[in-house]
Amino acid sequence: MTLLVTGGAGFIGSNFVLDWLADPAAEPIVNLDALTYAGNRQNLAALARDARHVFVHGDITDRALLDRLLAEHRPRAVLHFAAESHVDRSIHGPGAFIRTNVEGTSTLLEAARAHWSGLDGNARAAFRFHHVSTDEVYGSLSPDAPAFTETHPYEPNSPYSASKAASDHLVRAWHHTYGLPVLTTNCSNNYGPYHFPEKLIPLMIVNALAGKPLPLYGDGLQVRDWLYVGDHCSAIRTVLARGRPGEVYNVGGWNEKTNREIVHTVCALLDELRPDPAGPHARLITHVKDRPGHDRRYAIDARKIERELGWRPAETFDTGIRKTVQWYLDHADWVAGVQSGSYRDWVATNYAAR
Repeated sequence: MTLLVTGGAGFIGSNFVLDWLADPAAEPIVNLDALTYAGNRQNLAALARDARHVFVHGDITDRALLDRLLAEHRPRAVLHFAAESHVDRSIHGPGAFIRTNVEGTSTLLEAARAHWSGLDGNARAAFRFHHVSTDEVYGSLSPDAPAFTETHPYEPNSPYSASKAASDHLVRAWHHTYGLPVLTTNCSNNYGPYHFPEKLIPLMIVNALAGKPLPLYGDGLQVRDWLYVGDHCSAIRTVLARGRPGEVYNVGGWNEKTNREIVHTVCALLDELRPDPAGPHARLITHVKDRPGHDRRYAIDARKIERELGWRPAETFDTGIRKTVQWYLDHADWVAGVQSGSYRDWVATNYAAR
């Protein structure tokens, strides 16, 4: 028995692969990743001598490769993490998001359907296609609106969220049209180890340690629900094991915070754990021009997954953010390794004009 994981060298995917294989009795994983800017083999260094981890450098739009991997390894499930996932990058270059998130998901679904159709009775019944998605497909909430449930209408507002909404609809259609046994999870903002430092929390940590400005969009009062990546991994395990085919499960951390709160929390932790002789890290906070179409609030109602499958997050925001900051302090070599010339070019492109 094997799992095929796509995007398993990225942030959430690599955390899942490491978490899964931490169990000595766990099934092997075939890990397919295109190693774009946010995919990093160093995330998986701990598995270098683990025969249960088979890494394949390839693209989910490559149907011939997908067919070969499915025929060779005969996985009992496909876990689809692979995605372009940064809103700002999607504003600057939406084409890559359409290619990976829409065309790639379509190609993967067709390959999985062909594989599933050829399985015999028990293997066919047990097969699952698990699609990992985002709360951003639901659009933006007003300050007092109820949190997103699984039946909330889709109202994506960025090229990124629109591409993920399209992929969600494709997954749903492949279930209802062809009977492919799919599972979809829509998660809130993840944070934790191995997070590429273009997103809010790792960017603030990395910049603060370097004494650089901490760019805060607009008034900083945008609200997000924050989910520690280890909790997200446990939710995916739970849905894969007990979720009902065709169902959607929202996964959240029950932690609504403004971006301003997040940045001040990171600064306070760094003041405690790595004091700066030049003064409190909050002195570096710099308000910059907001990004176009910035959604004001996301919030996840995660009662369905708790009610039906018994899952709740184990981390509070206080425990999760402390673990995250400490991880970055302990892994300066990893941070240095991802801050390549292309990363510096991106930061200049996105923030210079703000």
